[in-house]
Formats: sequence, structure tokens, C-alpha cells
Amino acid sequence: MNLSAIKQHLHTLDTLKFQLPDGSWVPLHFHVTEIGSLAKNFIDCGGTQRQENHINFQLWHSGDYDHRLGSKKLLGIIELAEQTLGLERDWEVEIEYQGETISKYGVAAHPEGFSLINQFTNCLAQDQCIPPLVKPKIQLSQLSSLPEGGACSPGSGCC
Repeated sequence: MNLSAIKQHLHTLDTLKFQLPDGSWVPLHFHVTEIGSLAKNFIDCGGTQRQENHINFQLWHSGDYDHRLGSKKLLGIIELAEQTLGLERDWEVEIEYQGETISKYGVAAHPEGFSLINQFTNCLAQDQCIPPLVKPKIQLSQLSSLPEGGACSPGSGCC
């Protein structure tokens, strides 16, 4: 979900909730401790140079049980981040949240707030580094016949 879609959805919400992929909810006393822009420059395993840009929100909670971040307050924080950081691009938003370690999630609209979506790694150069899933078909007539004695030797092409 890109930043403009998040802002539009925030206008429709009375309360602000984030649902984790397992169906549980981030505690309501969470804080948005960071909003930032992230640029990732890298090469994939096929040698292609790539760049990804995201806007990052970090959610955190502690013992401050009386704290409640509302949708209007988050809109204000986003607008301040846009002005201060120059977030002119409408990039996708990733959410960081502390699970067993810092986890990164995609985000989608949810009737009660937002759903955090698991993200997965992937090979970006599959055509160059992953063997084909389909085995090549070979005619038996294309195979060399076995030498006398019925055994193959290395490099003979019979096996």
C-alpha cells in the first residue's frame, strides 16, 4: 500500500489498529516511533543493479497503557515527515514491528485499521540462477549404447 492510500484510509478511521498476520492485534497503546524513507541499492545474484525505495513506519509499545495514537494524529505525523524529509514520492510503505526480532511487513487496508502482511524473500534473477523446473526430454535413440561388458566409464557419454 502506498503512502497516499494510507492517508486516504486514515481519513475513514475513528480508531487506529494494526492486525498482525496471525490475526492478533498490535496493542492499542503502540507508538509510531519512526517514519522514514529507505533507499536500497543492490545487485541481484544475476549481476543486475537494482534500487528499491520505501517509506518505513516503526511501531512500538511499552508500559504506557494510557497512550492511544489516533488516525488524525498519525496523519499529522505523516504530514510532518513529508515536509521535513521531503517525501515527494508516493512509495510503498513497510511497517517494522518487534516480534521475536524486528519484522518487516507490507500493509493493506482493514475495516478497523490496517493489516500487516508477511513479506518473503525472492530470487530476482531466476532465469539466470535457478535450474529449470522441467527436465529436458531425451529420446532413447539419442543415448549412447553401453560398451562391451555393460559398464560406463567417465566421459564415455553412455550414462
